[in-house]
Amino acid sequence: MKNKLRLARCTSVVGALAVNGLCGFVVSAAHANAASYDIEEIVVTASRRAENALSQPYMINVRDMQELQVERQVRTVPDALRDLPGVMIQKTAHGQGSPFIRGFTGLRTLFLIDGIRLNNSTFREGPNQYWNTVDALSAHRLELVKGPTSVLYGSDAIGGTVNAISRSYRDGRWNEGMHWRMYARAASAENSWVLRPEVGYAGDRFDVMAAVSVKDFGDLEGGKELGTQPMTGYDERDYEFKLHFDISENQQLRLAVQSVNQDDAWRVHKTVFGTSWEGTTTGDELRRSLSQDRTLSYLQYHATDLTGWMEELIVSLSYHDQSEERNRLRANLRTDIQGTSIGTTGLFAQMTVPSRVGALTMGAEFYHDDVDSYRRDYNADGSLRSISIQGPVADDATYLTAAAFVQDQFEFGARTDVTLGLRFTETEADARVVQDPDTGLPIQIKDDWSATTLSARFNHRLDTAGQSTLFGGVSQGFRAPNLSDLTRFDTARSNEFEIPVSSLESEEFLTYEFGLKHDGDRWSTQIAAYYTDIKDMVIRTPTGRDVGGLVEITKRNSGDGFVRGAEFQTRYLISAEWSVFGNLTWMDGEVDTYPTSSPERVREPIDRLMPLTALAGLRWNPETARWWVEARVAWSDKQDRLSTRDAGDTDRIPPGGTPAFAVFGLRSGWQVSEALSLSAAVENVFDEDYRIHGSGVNEPGRNLVLTLLWTP
Repeated sequence: MKNKLRLARCTSVVGALAVNGLCGFVVSAAHANAASYDIEEIVVTASRRAENALSQPYMINVRDMQELQVERQVRTVPDALRDLPGVMIQKTAHGQGSPFIRGFTGLRTLFLIDGIRLNNSTFREGPNQYWNTVDALSAHRLELVKGPTSVLYGSDAIGGTVNAISRSYRDGRWNEGMHWRMYARAASAENSWVLRPEVGYAGDRFDVMAAVSVKDFGDLEGGKELGTQPMTGYDERDYEFKLHFDISENQQLRLAVQSVNQDDAWRVHKTVFGTSWEGTTTGDELRRSLSQDRTLSYLQYHATDLTGWMEELIVSLSYHDQSEERNRLRANLRTDIQGTSIGTTGLFAQMTVPSRVGALTMGAEFYHDDVDSYRRDYNADGSLRSISIQGPVADDATYLTAAAFVQDQFEFGARTDVTLGLRFTETEADARVVQDPDTGLPIQIKDDWSATTLSARFNHRLDTAGQSTLFGGVSQGFRAPNLSDLTRFDTARSNEFEIPVSSLESEEFLTYEFGLKHDGDRWSTQIAAYYTDIKDMVIRTPTGRDVGGLVEITKRNSGDGFVRGAEFQTRYLISAEWSVFGNLTWMDGEVDTYPTSSPERVREPIDRLMPLTALAGLRWNPETARWWVEARVAWSDKQDRLSTRDAGDTDRIPPGGTPAFAVFGLRSGWQVSEALSLSAAVENVFDEDYRIHGSGVNEPGRNLVLTLLWTP
């Protein structure tokens, strides 16, 4: 129960830091996977306020800095979510990673950075790379709330919402004065090394931090039979600056700048360098690489413990610059270069108001995207062949979202808390330069949508101590069509070419969920079952035409269907030194689709349906020692429930489906001193060849990972 004592000591800090919830666990050998399994953790994402996770009516997972950097030694943000129930990390490429959360990914999952949306109006259908543009080393913690949270966070928050809460020296662990910190990671099968030096100052009224992450990933080594996967390596450079200034005891300004640059990350399965595995095909392109830049700047005002009618106030102003460029060299030696640049201005304000009807959390949001898009084609001799009207999405486009929300949490009887929420959202798209797929001339596409979203959930304490709770409820979710839905003029999945469409309606989702949580002295667990009804989901539909050997597709609001599943995770302390942990995920889902150019709809499995998956582990943490040892096995069943498009995606999914696998791993850590932590892991001990369902590359073979964290 050492973690609970540490949590109690941090409670006063949480009150002052509200939305960032920066109450972290002290670096300790007694950590024992607390971040993943301890549901007494304080979280902010589920309610936009600092609350005990056990009291929130959702399945919640938290991974803090200790687990991210030392215990799990994660490479990327998507990898930080692996091994969690209900989550499957699809990787089109080694430089990409797209979590499927309860069956949804890409533009139907939402990522936040300190409460600010990463999602913008150009996010693509299906798996994409954008979550990989967040530096995992910049996060103090990652909070995952599963299921729709559209009442609090708006469009896209369907499968789940992740909030990356960034680091600072305001978490109560730092003495006044200068501080520095060094993190290093090296991995054999990844042929990689990572270095992050960090320097900062903690003062009486302010703290400041600056850091850089230098990452070099070589070609990925598969298992004992596959071997090296060529052209899978890439480089990354990340920069971060953060300043906290106390205006008064309960008022604070926060200024931050984060910048991420990824260079030359190949989508190798589309090229001649792709490696065939279990019958997968390879492409004929000579190059398909992606480079990305992302810079987020924000200023936030936080006020807590206010007197009068308002208890807390948060105001955030941000500017998010995200750009990407794809370089493709075709088999005929012609080159095309295309890209997008998106500047997003964001503003949100929220307040907590105590009232006779409960604790009210209310606020408003405004996000405005300015989008530029381009494409240039070159002949084999390097001369300019053409300049297109648009790039992958419309050029000279804007996308506006404005919303207001309110959520009320109140007691209903002695042991039951009820949470009711309401949100109204207005969205407008204005794509001024779009290429007409019939005439090739520029056209304009303009549309707008409104949505009212409701949520009603409960949390019932089964005992007076509050260690066991029942939770559940009904939540609506929605997703307004974005610029990618409306204006994409680009290759889509394998052998498909997507064209613009003039009008679409919003997608609608309704999730029913019921679950149980328990957090006792020796045993903690979460279990939940859910059913999500899908209405008017935008689906890709063949037009019956052929474009340069590719199947032309458009979009329709025809995807009615469902996703259902059950998730279970647990941790049990056998003794003061030994603990076991594990989780299990079962998922099923179907949606109406058009598998051929025929106008007849067919009910099929959802794309990339997560197979039956389990994790089990054993941990030894001697009471008098400063080290720990852990063994675990991750297992996934064969996935042969394939949609027609999955079955045709032979670059990534083997004929007959993705094979089952079982992967063993060993980890150990040593707290050498108060300042120095060392960790070592052997992942995939038996050097198995395996692939996460729907991925374009295999996972690493036997992989020795070493990390060092030095905090003098």
